[in-house]
Amino acid sequence: MEAATAGTGGVPRVFALIRALVAVQAEGGRVTQLARAIGLTQGTTHRLLQSLVAEGMVEQDERSKLYRLSMDFFALAARAGNPGDLRSLCRPALLRLCGSLGDSIFLLARSGFDAICLDRSEGPFPIRSFTGDIGGRVALGVGQGALAILAFLPEAEREEVIRFNLSRVREYGVYDEVYLRTEIERVRQQGYAGRNTGLLEGMAGVAVPICDREGRAVAALSVGTIADRLNADRMPTVVELLKREAAAIGPRINPFDATLRRPAQSLAGSPPAQRVVPGADRASASDPLG
Repeated sequence: MEAATAGTGGVPRVFALIRALVAVQAEGGRVTQLARAIGLTQGTTHRLLQSLVAEGMVEQDERSKLYRLSMDFFALAARAGNPGDLRSLCRPALLRLCGSLGDSIFLLARSGFDAICLDRSEGPFPIRSFTGDIGGRVALGVGQGALAILAFLPEAEREEVIRFNLSRVREYGVYDEVYLRTEIERVRQQGYAGRNTGLLEGMAGVAVPICDREGRAVAALSVGTIADRLNADRMPTVVELLKREAAAIGPRINPFDATLRRPAQSLAGSPPAQRVVPGADRASASDPLG
């Protein structure tokens, strides 16, 4: 007896089939395999597949005869996804954190081997950061926000970034490969990147990654403040607030959001960036801001 009865109609069957196709999207699925997965006969499964093919939502390889969800399906999902981009999605969290903590809050997003400051909410204390204003860019691993993103990338991507960025982060004068890897491991164990001192006298900051539904770090929330405000007593409270906001944002991220692929292009019209440049106003690579 088939899993879906006539009384429930065809919609549950279609969605069961779509979910089964998602599970085999990489290699494709045969009718027999899909029928077993959803508890329907091969004949019924074949008819459902052909209906989805006719609608352009499923495609069948001519040689292997395997079925996959089509690009039209993913394009449709992209248009129906979260109507707000990452910056819009995170803006309320930045305002809440800035209001409750009384410190400057940064949103950084990954852009290849770099992190870009997508947004910031200014607190009352004068601070400086590697990314500077909105639109500023820094190598992944430099500063707490960029370090939090790097630490929670998938291992293969993390290794590639480390190899590419090692010569860049050395420009800051305090990094070598052993130090960088030690910092990454520390961040992974703690779940956040945090320093209450750096070479910039009196500066402090902490950051947590924002991970998508696949657990991949795509952005970070970062606090920038003065060292006296981020002592050992206050640090756990700040980290908890950051983690709570990041955890709420992650499941709501649209995987098709163009901001995740081209964060710099989403900042058209934003104020020009101001950046801390190594050698000019020297900042520690362990400095937490941005």
